[in-house]
Amino acid sequence: MNAPHLATGHHLDRRHFLRGMGGAALGLPLLEAMSPAFSRAQTVSSPKRFVTMCATLGFHGPHLFPEKPGTDYQLTPYLEKLSDHRSDFTLFSGLSHPEQQGNNGHASEMTFLTSARRPGLAGFKNTISLDQLIAREVGSQTRYPYLALSTGGNSLSWTSTGVEIPGQSSPAKLFKSLFIDGSEKEIAEEKKRYIRGRSILDTVHGDAKGLEKTLGNKDREKLDEYLTSVRELEIRLEENEAWAQRPKPKVDVAPPKDIQDKQDAIGRQKLMNDMIVLALQNDSTRTVSFRLGGLNSVPTIPGVETDWHNLSHHGKDPKKIDELKIIERAEFEVFSEFLTKLKSIEENGKTLLDRTAVLYGSNLGNASSHDWRNLPIIVAGGGYKHGSYVAHDTDDNTPLSNLFVSLAQRMGVQTENFGSSTAAGIRGLEG
Repeated sequence: MNAPHLATGHHLDRRHFLRGMGGAALGLPLLEAMSPAFSRAQTVSSPKRFVTMCATLGFHGPHLFPEKPGTDYQLTPYLEKLSDHRSDFTLFSGLSHPEQQGNNGHASEMTFLTSARRPGLAGFKNTISLDQLIAREVGSQTRYPYLALSTGGNSLSWTSTGVEIPGQSSPAKLFKSLFIDGSEKEIAEEKKRYIRGRSILDTVHGDAKGLEKTLGNKDREKLDEYLTSVRELEIRLEENEAWAQRPKPKVDVAPPKDIQDKQDAIGRQKLMNDMIVLALQNDSTRTVSFRLGGLNSVPTIPGVETDWHNLSHHGKDPKKIDELKIIERAEFEVFSEFLTKLKSIEENGKTLLDRTAVLYGSNLGNASSHDWRNLPIIVAGGGYKHGSYVAHDTDDNTPLSNLFVSLAQRMGVQTENFGSSTAAGIRGLEG
């Protein structure tokens, strides 16, 4: 087969074909050489990113939402912590996923990024999360297709077959995987594991295809879902094998030490946020999910004497609400620091915050009653026009997935719908 001739300074047409013996033609995949040099430089050096964070114990609404929507809203106790970024974010109310009543009051955290209905109840099966949909589109361009992070255990991320992706909760381990190169022996062993994994998948795939002929329609559907996950894993293994040969970026930052105090939830959030900034800045990934779990114990915060989960079920007790306010203001302060760091990093005339759409909120609108309606949702950065509080109907909520479609499209995903969406976009979010 003859290779196409590439003249220096020129680019290939997307319709270019490779010609083999007998005149057979094979269409080329989309290659970097098919775009002009200027376009390639823009794509490579100024990529778009997406970060989402979910605080699973919610926020006390009266301390977050202003009385009046618009751009001239009065700062609330929580928004005071974001006052330096008033023009960098948009606050939404009146959004939710439909039918989120689940097998327990916190089940909706499983579906915050998927919008699958009736979480945990009989017959429930989760669907792909927004971050994983985006990772499918842009994940091959970075060492890590995505980062699924957590303050402990579970994550927000789910595969296309409804399997939860374990969350990384150690900033120290994350730093090592992002920036510390292994020895030659470790790299060689890693490559062997990828090759072994591909060999096993080849065998599994062959056996499964043989089995398919003997199954009924329902079992064939299940098998097809399984094979889909196998194919995705095959692609991931190939990508990982290639990245294993490349040196990791070097950063002038001391490796972090994990916070040993399990009750220091705010400190752990802050440290992981720092790792997210480093990962984005060095283009190690472009898609991040971060589950901010609460505690069934007293957090290490001055002035707090009651366990966090108990405070979230305050039952309108003023003393509990005052303590809860201390915790949640600390959460918003850490979030503000995260936005400040993204905004302080310049990239080709814009800030890293301009390049990064940040979705921050909760799966609970009222944690005290486990109400999954009227969710607190903030979108920051991403090049959007910000500065407003946008109130949607509190009785007839707008699907949160409408917002998800916009966020996915911004990252290059060609879709007009996601989950329970009813429109490709949402009032209040403009590019």
